[in-house]
Amino acid sequence: MTSTPRKLRVGVIFGGRSGEHEVSLASARSVMGAMDPQKYDILPIGITRDGRWIASGDPLQALASGEESLSTPVALLGDPSQRGLMRLEPTEGRLERALLAELDVVFPVLHGPYGEDGTVQGLLELAGIPYVGAGVTASALAMDKALFKEVMRANGLPVVRSLVIKRGEWERQPEEVLARIEAELGFPVFTKPVNLGSSVGVSKCHDRTGLARGLTEAARYDRRMLVEAAVPQAREIEVSVLGNDDPIASVPGEIIPSREFYDYAAKYLDSGEQASRLLIPAPIPPETAQKVREMAVRAFVAIDCSGMARADFLLSGATGELYVNELNTIPGFTAISMYPKLWEASGLPYPELIDRLINLALERHADRARNETTYHPGNNEI
Repeated sequence: MTSTPRKLRVGVIFGGRSGEHEVSLASARSVMGAMDPQKYDILPIGITRDGRWIASGDPLQALASGEESLSTPVALLGDPSQRGLMRLEPTEGRLERALLAELDVVFPVLHGPYGEDGTVQGLLELAGIPYVGAGVTASALAMDKALFKEVMRANGLPVVRSLVIKRGEWERQPEEVLARIEAELGFPVFTKPVNLGSSVGVSKCHDRTGLARGLTEAARYDRRMLVEAAVPQAREIEVSVLGNDDPIASVPGEIIPSREFYDYAAKYLDSGEQASRLLIPAPIPPETAQKVREMAVRAFVAIDCSGMARADFLLSGATGELYVNELNTIPGFTAISMYPKLWEASGLPYPELIDRLINLALERHADRARNETTYHPGNNEI
């Protein structure tokens, strides 16, 4: 008699303390809807805007409606002997904990700070739980746009000219900052928070007045702001990357933004005839497509990424030059998002992509478990 394989219990974490909270909810809804219930026992785990973790009932609906108090407060302990989600229960003035569910693997669908930047990944490492996507270092590097550019330069990958401005510097010496940017980069430029995604806080600045507004807007979201020279007649090319030690790249796609550039409204708010368009495959020469795919994999490997990432490029329509813009280690994951659509166009349907990512998470965890965690001097002679 053949026994039925036990379903994997997958914790899907969403929401979070980020300007990309709503985007995360949309991605999580799509991810959970695509998971095969014959393979997976899905445990939705929400994180409120103020950082509280909730489960049971419908955390997704609770976060969307603002009724978080109706869900059970929970916590994930950084304790590998637990490997599960703990229910928090107030008892006689104390906070008691009880195991709510053990987790086989976690699928973080958290965009932006406190989720995509290595923080949750670090907690999952401490807890000894496999998780989908990049590890701590790669997550932090990809989220930090300034450090990411430095790593790309060190690996011979082209990036646009840029400057990093600290919020305190901007507040103390605004005129000096404006003059420096104007002298070194000219106009137009883009201003953006160093640690954020989904084009939150991003502005295109054509003159000094616009630059001042852009820096002030970016400073709302981070203590460091990145100012980048605009690429002439820029085309936005994106590639999906998948894998651990031997990553592969999808066919490239191109985004035709509904606005002057691909800002938050162009990504998520414009609809119908005003919506941004995704061209898959991108209408670029075969040699350019191959170069984009090769550069995407090189960037992925350069930061020791794993699992998945969407590589974003800027292609100058004026000069033909290609620049690495960023790697997004937890890209948008709705059925119409570029990451899954590019894989679908490459022959990997959305549900199979979810399976592949979970398998990669388990593979990476098993490989990491091979590392010895004790050292005995004198026992290392060859």
